[in-house]
Amino acid sequence: MLKIVWSFFFLSAFAGAFYRSLGGDWVVWNELTAALFSSAKSAFLIAINLTGVLCLWLGLLKIAEQSGMTDALARLLKPLFARIMPDVSANSPAVGSMVMNIAANILGLDNAATPAGLKAMEQLQADNPHKDTASDAQIMFMVLNSSSVTLIPMTILMYRSELGSENPAAVFVPILLATSVSTLVGFLSVALVQKINLFNRVVLGWLFAAVVAVIAVAWGFLRLPDKDRALVSTVFGNMVLFSVVAFFILWGLWKKKDVYELFVEGAKEGFKIAVTIIPYLVAMLTAIAVFRASGMFDWLLGGLEKLLLALGVDTAFVPALPTALMKPLSGSGSRALMIETMQTYGVDSFSGFVASVVQGSTETTFYVLAVYFGAVKINKTRSALPCALLADLAGIATAIVVSYCFYGK
Repeated sequence: MLKIVWSFFFLSAFAGAFYRSLGGDWVVWNELTAALFSSAKSAFLIAINLTGVLCLWLGLLKIAEQSGMTDALARLLKPLFARIMPDVSANSPAVGSMVMNIAANILGLDNAATPAGLKAMEQLQADNPHKDTASDAQIMFMVLNSSSVTLIPMTILMYRSELGSENPAAVFVPILLATSVSTLVGFLSVALVQKINLFNRVVLGWLFAAVVAVIAVAWGFLRLPDKDRALVSTVFGNMVLFSVVAFFILWGLWKKKDVYELFVEGAKEGFKIAVTIIPYLVAMLTAIAVFRASGMFDWLLGGLEKLLLALGVDTAFVPALPTALMKPLSGSGSRALMIETMQTYGVDSFSGFVASVVQGSTETTFYVLAVYFGAVKINKTRSALPCALLADLAGIATAIVVSYCFYGK
């Protein structure tokens, strides 16, 4: 599936550039070539910048793994994972890594989430009988990761605050609802494809607990004064992050492990993974860059706007659509478009509100697929991409709907 999408981006870019050149716009070829090489360089720099973070967190995860912490987490969640990922061996350390990844995503701690996720994919690969094809467990984990619920969208709140919003945290509940729907649709779509029994008591129990947790966090957050929400969420996230680091080390010392040597051993694995993902990042980011530079992205947006007008749909949200369309393709690109929308129409305008909620509704699907599957050299992703894109669509659609419900209230 990825190779089809990758080829589509490049061929569409060529077709778009050729069409523009027929109209006398020969500069498009310069823009296309510039985008190709700049995005290749950008992909390499992303991987290099990721190296330090990977070394840090995989070093800490090695301490957690060797000191028995991940085994303890695996035992706690074994009943759930045995039902939603039955092909994962009972003693696999991947369960602990997946839990850490999902927990970091929930708290909006991207720097901690990615290394844990890459480690989990590597551990899941050990149970995968077909090394070039994604297993059911890897697909489920990837889709949950790419649509993961973010309880505290720290980055978006900070951007809104810096741009002068009167109430930066007004988007908190809409984002929580949108990303929850995205995750639920992603999970249900994979469960349907893999024929997982959703009416099992254990699965229903965990789903109920997750819903209660989301409601509790939303309730607690809304009780805070408006001016304190962004500060509290930022401080809480950073406090949790450093507390986890200290806890890993203390746990290792309590278990009488050589935490320094274990950290160095894990950090070496982080460097190897960073090198492995470079070709996959270059492939995907260059395809996305030329697709946008060719004008095809703008034509797609214009076509959607005309379709909505023809159907008589209110188009007040249309200025936020660039963020929605870019989100599955590029995290930095969608973030830039969100900021651009808020600067152009006003941070507290309806368009700025929708753009913020859309930005927090889903993850960057193509980036996640390229990095996670690239790290374990999987090129046959099966149902992963369709299910992840369906989750994206659900999250973005919900973001638009709840924005109409919440804006100005």
